[in-house]
Amino acid sequence: MARPRSITDERILDALALVIDRKGPEFTIADVAREAQVSVGAVAKRFGSKSGLLQALTKAGTETVVRRMREAGSVRLALLTWFDRLADPEVATNNLAQLGVDLIDPELRALLGKHYAALEDELEVLCREEELPGNAARVLAALVYGISMDWSVRPRGELVRRIEEDIDSVLEGWR
Repeated sequence: MARPRSITDERILDALALVIDRKGPEFTIADVAREAQVSVGAVAKRFGSKSGLLQALTKAGTETVVRRMREAGSVRLALLTWFDRLADPEVATNNLAQLGVDLIDPELRALLGKHYAALEDELEVLCREEELPGNAARVLAALVYGISMDWSVRPRGELVRRIEEDIDSVLEGWR
């Protein structure tokens, strides 16, 4: 009979997120294993490769953000869930660098497309409920993505505060 898993996928994926925050795309499976306090073999057996780890992280991240958006209950609060953990410019830059590498991998790029579509679909539901224009979800998503990228390169103030200010300006104009 097989031993029950004492190390969860979530533990390894949380470790991966922390390692990306610190190292960006330069991370190794050994870095993730060390952070999760497991063997390299355990990570490799479970996920196979860096790409496998990143695919699992993207899928889990999509589920988490969609859930958080639903719990937020409003367009404004839902948008604030997207990048609220990127308060530090170095963390934001490392995650942006990882995104650049992810775009090179066709499987990761396809998963990112699904991730963005899922977030926009959820946002569309909230936009309809708040009677915002038909293209509001797409416009607001582009705004938040652009803000996060700009802030990663030129951090001024707090990222979440900047997102709040810009979302409020757009929403106020529509209302």
